[in-house]
Formats: sequence, structure tokens, C-alpha cells
Amino acid sequence: MAKQSPVILMHGIGAGGSMFALLENALAGRVPTLAWNMPGYENAPAEDPLTFERLAELIIQTLDAQGIEKGDLFGHSIGGMIAQEVAARYPDRVRSLILSGTTSFFGSRDGSFQKAFLEARLAPLDAGQTMPELAEEFVPQLLGDDPNPEAGPRARAGLSSLPQATYRTALKCLVTFNRREELGAIAAPTLLIAGEKDTNAPLKTMRKMAEVIPGAQLIELPGVGHLAPLERPEDVADAVAGFLNTLAGED
Repeated sequence: MAKQSPVILMHGIGAGGSMFALLENALAGRVPTLAWNMPGYENAPAEDPLTFERLAELIIQTLDAQGIEKGDLFGHSIGGMIAQEVAARYPDRVRSLILSGTTSFFGSRDGSFQKAFLEARLAPLDAGQTMPELAEEFVPQLLGDDPNPEAGPRARAGLSSLPQATYRTALKCLVTFNRREELGAIAAPTLLIAGEKDTNAPLKTMRKMAEVIPGAQLIELPGVGHLAPLERPEDVADAVAGFLNTLAGED
């Protein structure tokens, strides 16, 4: 039997690849993983400006470095957007997609939402707030009901340690995302994981995505907010392992 290639884990804006530690522990012995970092996160060199085209290119470089011809991509939040970008630009390099707490389009058609979003997210920093202060205020808004006890502390630690410049760059990239029209062209098997209490990537939005992506599966996690891999790592791990086992049976 051929050795299973690692699933590439792509994080959200608020923390680097270490945000997946609980999920990786839950997948240990079942699914190999590789937690990737966006530029400026943890040990990855910073880049500014940042585009989704560049982020997709970096994922392809990661696949090449691992000797992976067709990869299994797990993307959370902006990581899910990167996964969609890779699928749009390099469909032949994607074996499967797992999209957690994400959307296919950010903002409004006229750009007004994007502008207001950026102003609201950056205003505290512009007023002198530190990243740790931002984390204390912002992280509780991301969590749902009864999350894993480590979820809050890990999320706060991740955002607190993030360089402010990296956070600003990532936010400016985030608001440019739009792959809504390409959803129906996704050919890779796709699993969507949605939190019932997620206000950043609402359940109704992910349901619509699942209806458009051919053959997509959707798993809804009751009481979960925006940080499913942290809040319910065991449930997410079971979903990922089950989905990939199904694909292995089809290979």
C-alpha cells in the first residue's frame, strides 16, 4: 500500500499553523498532517502585499516540496479561501478539499462591506490597542457553546503573538477574495465543516456552498462557533478521517 500523503492544513487569520495542534493530536495514527504557515506567521517570511494568487502558488510549492502530485487540502477560514483558490488555479493538483468555517466570496459587490470591515477591524490598532488586548476582546466572539477548554487560551495566544503588520496584511488580502462563480466547477471531492454558531462563516452560507459544489458533503457542528478545529478537534478529526477513508476506498 502506498504511503498516505499528509493533509495540508491551512490556518485562519488569527493564528498560524500551530492552531491545528489539537486537531493533529486527534488525527494522530489515522491521518498524516502538515500544518502550513502563511507569510509572516510563525517562522514563515513575511510578504507585503499579499494576494490569493501568491498564496495558491505557495501551496503548490509546498506540495512540490513534499512530492505530492495531488494534495488533500484542509482550509479553515481564510485557509479555506486559499484552498478554493488552489482548486480554481491548479485543479489538477487537488485530490480533495476540506473547507472549514469559510466562504466563497468576501463582502459586497460594490465593495462597501469590505471597506467598512477593514475600518472596523483596524480601528482598535490604529487607536493604539496591542495585539494581546485585541485578542482578549475579540476571541470570545469567535467561540460557540462549550468549546474545548484549550480553545480560548490557544486562540488568544495565537492572536497575541501575531505581528501587527502581518495581521494588517492578511486582512487586506482577505477582503479581495471572490471565487463564488467557480464553486460549481470544483471537481475534487469536497467536505464542508460548518459551526452552527459561526457568525463569520454562517451556516446558511456554507449550506449554499455545499449545494453548488458538485457532490459536496456538509457536516454541521451544533453549538460550534468559528473555530471548529479548536473548539471540537475530535469531531473535526472524525469528519476528516471518515471523508478521506471514503476517498481511499475509491482510489
